[in-house]
Amino acid sequence: MRALSLVSRAATVLLATLLALLHYAWLRLGAEELDRDALDRLRGRVLARLLERLGATFVKLGQILGTRPDLLSPGYVSQLARLHDDVPPAPFADVERVLAEDLTPDARARIAQIDPEPLAAASVAQVHRAVLVDGAEIALKVQRLAAPAAIDRDLAILAAGARLLDRIPALRMLSLPGAVERFDHSLRAQLDFRVEAANNQRFTANFADIDGISFPRLIDGLCTQRVLGMELIHGVKGTETEKLHGDRTRLARLGGEVVLEMVFVDGFVHADMHPGNVFYTERGIVLIDLGMVAEIPAELQRPWAETFLAMAMQNATELARLFYGHAPAVFTADYAAYERDVETHFAKLYGKKLGEVEVSEAVGGIMNILRKHQVQVEPVFTVVHVALLVAEGLGKQLDPTLDVVQQAVPYLQRALIEAPPGRPMRRVPPTAQR
Repeated sequence: MRALSLVSRAATVLLATLLALLHYAWLRLGAEELDRDALDRLRGRVLARLLERLGATFVKLGQILGTRPDLLSPGYVSQLARLHDDVPPAPFADVERVLAEDLTPDARARIAQIDPEPLAAASVAQVHRAVLVDGAEIALKVQRLAAPAAIDRDLAILAAGARLLDRIPALRMLSLPGAVERFDHSLRAQLDFRVEAANNQRFTANFADIDGISFPRLIDGLCTQRVLGMELIHGVKGTETEKLHGDRTRLARLGGEVVLEMVFVDGFVHADMHPGNVFYTERGIVLIDLGMVAEIPAELQRPWAETFLAMAMQNATELARLFYGHAPAVFTADYAAYERDVETHFAKLYGKKLGEVEVSEAVGGIMNILRKHQVQVEPVFTVVHVALLVAEGLGKQLDPTLDVVQQAVPYLQRALIEAPPGRPMRRVPPTAQR
C-alpha cells in the first residue's frame, strides 16, 4: 500500500513539475527580453507556485531555500521568502480524536472549552484557543492526523530526487542529498511536540536572567507527542508593528539582544525567526513556534565570532580567508578573484561609520559573492543570518536609529574570550601558501 502511495504521489509531483516548466516556457515566450535579475524573479515565482501546489512538505522546503542567499540568487530568494504555510483547518472531529488519544482522562478533563475555529492552521498542526476548568486561557496546538504519513511519503520522494539531481555537475555545489537529509531530520523533529516543549524549556532557562524576553509558559500534563498546551499570548505581532505603542526603542533593542544572546552566548538559535513568530507584549518580547532550532557546535562558535567580527570591522581580507577556510566545500578556481570581490564589496561600505553598516547590506553582498565563486557556507550560518535580518528589520521599524552591528560588538568580544578553541580551518587559502 505504501509503495502504491509513493508511486501515485511521485507521478503527481512529476506531472506538476512538467506543467510548471510548460508554464514557464509560455511566460518566457510572451515576455520581452529580460535581464538576469528579472529572469531569476520569474523562475522563482514559477518555482514558488509549484511548491505551493505540491503541498506542505514542499512549501517548508521552499521556505528553507528562501533563507539560503548563498545558494540562490536574490530573484529566487525574494519569491521563496513569500511562501506561507497556510492551509484550510482540519475537521474539529480530528482535533478531538487526537486529544482523546494523546491525553490522559484527567488531563482532558482539565480542558473546559475549546474554540472549534482555530487561531491558525498550518500543514503539521493547528492552534485552538481553549479554557481550562480554572478559567485560564491557553493555546492548544494539535497535530493533524494525516501529517506524519504525508510528510514521510514526500520526504522519500525528495531524497530520491536529490540523489538523482546530485549527478548533475552544475548542481553538485548544492549538496542536495545532505540538504534533504538535514531537512528530513528537522521536519521529523517537528512532528514530536515534546521536542518543541524541550526547546521552550531550554530557551526559558537561557533567558531567565534577561528582563523583557520570554517564551510561552507550558501547561503541565498537556504536552505530548501530538498536543502542546501553552499560555495564550496577547500582544502585537511583528507583522503589525504600526499598532505598537510604548517604548519602541527599548523593544527594538530587545529584539537585537535576543538574537545576539542566542547566537554568540548560548549557541542555540530559533530557526524559524520571522515577524509572525514575534509578539510585543506588556512584558517585552515573546517568541513563539519553537519547533525549529539550530545549535551552533562549540567548535564553530569561535570561528563564527571571528567571521562576524571581521564583517563588522569591514576586514575584507580576513573575512574572505575565514569563509574560504571553514567552508564545507569550495569549487572556486580563482581565489584571488574571490578575494578581490570581497574587497570591492567592502570598499563600497568604506567611510561609513560602524553604526551605519546594516546587516542586510553587509551580509547580502557577501552571500552573492560566495554563491558566485561557489564557496559553500555552513547551514547554521544562514539560520544566524536570517535571525539577524529579522531582528534588524523589525528593530528599524520600531526605531530607525537601531544599529544591530554596533550592538553585536560586545557579544562578539565576549564570545572570542569565552568560546572554546575553534575547529581548525578545512583548508588554507592559496595566498597563505606562497
